[in-house]
Amino acid sequence: MLSWAGLIFLLVSLMMWETMSWKYIAVMCLSISLGAGYWEWNEARNISGIPELLDRSTAELNGSPVEAGGTIVSVVERDGDRVDFTMKLSHMDLLAEDEEKASDPADEQEKRVQGELIAVQIKLLTEQEITVAAEWRRGDEVLLNGVLEEPAEARNFGGFDYRAYLHTKKIHWLLKGQGVENVRVTVPDSWSPLTIFRLNDSARTVLGAELDQLFGQRHSGYMKGLIIGMQDDLDPDTFKQFSQLGLTHILAISGMHVAVYVGVLLFLFRRLRLTKETALTLTFILVPVYVLLSGAGPSIVRAGLMSMIALLAARVGMLKDGLNILAASALVMLIWNPYMLLSVSFQLSFLVTLGLMVYVPLMNPLLSALPRWLKGAVSVTLVAQLVSFPLTIYYFNQFSLLSFVANLVFVPFITFVVLPLGTLALLLGRLWEDAAGMLAHITEFFNNATFYAVEWINGFAGGVLIWGSPSLLWIGVYYVLLYSLLYVAKLRKEARAAPQYMEDETRPLAEVGLNSCGRSGYGGRSGRGGMGNSQYLNISAPLLVHWSGVIVLVSVLGLGILLYKGYQSESQAEKGTISYLDIGQGDSILITTPSGAHILVDGGGTLNFGQKEEWRVRRSPFEVGAKVLVPLLKKRGIHRLDAIILTHGDQDHAGGLQAVVEEIPVSALLFNGTITDRESYVELMRTALERKVQLYAVHQGMTLSPDDATELSFLWPEGRSGEASGTPPLNEVPLLEEQNHDSVAFRLEMNGRNFLFTGDMDLEAEEEIVELARQKGISTGPVIDVLKVAHHGSKTSTAEAWLEFWNPEAAVISAGVNNLYGHPKAEVLERLEDHHAAIFRTDQQGEIQMRVRAEGIAVRYKLGEEGGE
Repeated sequence: MLSWAGLIFLLVSLMMWETMSWKYIAVMCLSISLGAGYWEWNEARNISGIPELLDRSTAELNGSPVEAGGTIVSVVERDGDRVDFTMKLSHMDLLAEDEEKASDPADEQEKRVQGELIAVQIKLLTEQEITVAAEWRRGDEVLLNGVLEEPAEARNFGGFDYRAYLHTKKIHWLLKGQGVENVRVTVPDSWSPLTIFRLNDSARTVLGAELDQLFGQRHSGYMKGLIIGMQDDLDPDTFKQFSQLGLTHILAISGMHVAVYVGVLLFLFRRLRLTKETALTLTFILVPVYVLLSGAGPSIVRAGLMSMIALLAARVGMLKDGLNILAASALVMLIWNPYMLLSVSFQLSFLVTLGLMVYVPLMNPLLSALPRWLKGAVSVTLVAQLVSFPLTIYYFNQFSLLSFVANLVFVPFITFVVLPLGTLALLLGRLWEDAAGMLAHITEFFNNATFYAVEWINGFAGGVLIWGSPSLLWIGVYYVLLYSLLYVAKLRKEARAAPQYMEDETRPLAEVGLNSCGRSGYGGRSGRGGMGNSQYLNISAPLLVHWSGVIVLVSVLGLGILLYKGYQSESQAEKGTISYLDIGQGDSILITTPSGAHILVDGGGTLNFGQKEEWRVRRSPFEVGAKVLVPLLKKRGIHRLDAIILTHGDQDHAGGLQAVVEEIPVSALLFNGTITDRESYVELMRTALERKVQLYAVHQGMTLSPDDATELSFLWPEGRSGEASGTPPLNEVPLLEEQNHDSVAFRLEMNGRNFLFTGDMDLEAEEEIVELARQKGISTGPVIDVLKVAHHGSKTSTAEAWLEFWNPEAAVISAGVNNLYGHPKAEVLERLEDHHAAIFRTDQQGEIQMRVRAEGIAVRYKLGEEGGE
């Protein structure tokens, strides 16, 4: 919070350094201090009162059965066999008979607990329960039994922190129930503030159902997002395609929608011959209605507030200043909920709006060569891209080189063609069905053209660049350099275009930067929502014009260097890194060599037990590769994987690699030379071949040297006649169903340190490796600094003879929390302890990261205290 506030203050001060007096700077400092204090005050109150209420610690309550009562305060959403809503707690009791009830809380504690929010998840047991859950509404009184759970925290460095996310919603607990029989819902018989939202939810449901009738399945979800801001039914593939081009903002209600809405209302009221004051008042009243119907997301609330403030200012005859209106809107929203400051949509909405106000006046003169009809669109699109770029790569870690062209073409087309057609079809749906149907068909035609064009543009190889998340300092420097570049370039262009005078001629003072002192407020704003020329053409203009060429060159070079440094992966500084990622019950290990080569060993995978009934399948099912692994790799700025080593074909090692191969360029895939007939594995290999990934079947005796400080020596499996190498046809690769025995095992030597990777190899494979070594006269292997324990600590691996041969100093076990298999087994842990090996476990410590230097290995892990060296 304080870092962001300081950064914003620095940026604003630098941009307005000659137009702000010390009085205003002092006011800004005071405002930031008050804001920081308000934030800390909210943070101090944002704690759960449930542990104190029930007289139990957080650890004791985690997993406890409880009975809870309260009020549903959110939309009730169903996705497959799960129903989610937020409940405002009125009371809670422990259900376990051997637990004593908590003592009566103090009055202050009672009030705080009664207002606490809880996220409720109900798993439906039968398809018939869908009908029951569909009747639940916001405002209903609910009494339910379930298990209280603490939200999961991030288990990998840079991973999504669900606990921190819910903290910003003032939610600290999950309540999970089974079946609707454990939920008793009562419809309220009296009016409350929630009644307004309840009615609004019903109206949105009716509008969504109308769109479902007008449009086909793919189109209805798309149109719901465009018209009423409902994105629940949006096709995941469509969203992915739009996301790659930076077009997801089109799928949400934004300021453009509000502007069109306000404009239409004012036009209609004018046609009805209402007075200006009456039209402004009625529009002011109707804006909140549209905001609510559109879902009241941060961007639409921002636009609605700005519109209402502007309408009010026009109604009372006040000067409308865009920056002041924007600031007032932000202030209102943050006073209401300071945690909105951490919302990605809030940040992007306000930042882009601010950027358009500040940078468009600077950009327009630079595009004077373009036709008038094109200049405005290019200027707005280009500025929006430049301003949103840092936050885009910070949060989403990718940027499309074709995003500018895509936004320039699709945004006006969808805004001024598709959106009006779809809205008109919705309005006519109950009045003139034939006309509504015709408009819907026309809209679907345009939608299909849009979908095809978006998919075609995304087909260009290399169009999407992966960026690691930059630092806040990097973001601040970017905006300063961008402003200085556009500001000075504008001055330079205006100076060249200015009329030339003889030395003894008199000319207007404004042309040399001496504007009239009659500026409104501070900063000389023009009163049209932007910044007037007086803010830029000041007393220092001649000096800046004189040095403008140098300043522009320095700014361009600075931006170039900044972008280059930001795009590069983190410098290894002669150290390698081995990250044992926590991806649940499975293996995934990222090796980064001292030279910066990246090797991924396995990719985990989501285990599915049996085929789910169709009604249970969720719109976007959790898949560890797409939801965990790919975001982590992108977050770390990994543009390309030099190699993937797939130890074997089991789902918990290979399943997550499909998403990796689809999203991140891969140079080579090394595997054990066999294939399974499982559909997902065959699809992985087929995708790799389609994307020109080189396939290599590894075997005992092969080596791989990514750089001078790193070498991989493969120990298993044994070589086969006719083994696959290069890019073999899949039908020539031998089929092997039981893959564990043939898991790829290799020893990694990096900066003089030894690591052993074993996949899911079994006792028989361990014995054969040891026997082959002894046949060569090798009684013990080189001392292993770190052993990756095979098969998640199963008793079918890591025998006594194996440990005696390698004598590892440390061992890493990759296993899921509370996994169904009971991994790691007690006997394996006991054997490791007998050999005095330090044990690290992903189920207990999350991601385990080892930084490898010649002088030692530094260990840190995500959960718990930092490891030592």
